[in-house]
Amino acid sequence: MFYVGLSSNVDKRFISHKLKENLATKEFSEIQLVYSELYPTRKEAEQRERQLKGWSVAKKKALISGDKSLLIKLSKTRSLLKNDE
Repeated sequence: MFYVGLSSNVDKRFISHKLKENLATKEFSEIQLVYSELYPTRKEAEQRERQLKGWSVAKKKALISGDKSLLIKLSKTRSLLKNDE
């Protein structure tokens, strides 16, 4: 499972998750920070957060691993499925 969140202080937020102070991740025994991005404005960060939350686990794994070709393939697959609907 992947948790996608937004913070102006990633280190502080990560520690609060590790200390089980956040409801969204409180139930998990192991928490790791596997990926982060920086944005110049909060609005841009919120837009990206919304986008990532809509992604499949496969797309998130491709992003984390840096597999751009798989990420593009997964994006095209979803686009093709939407066009068929």
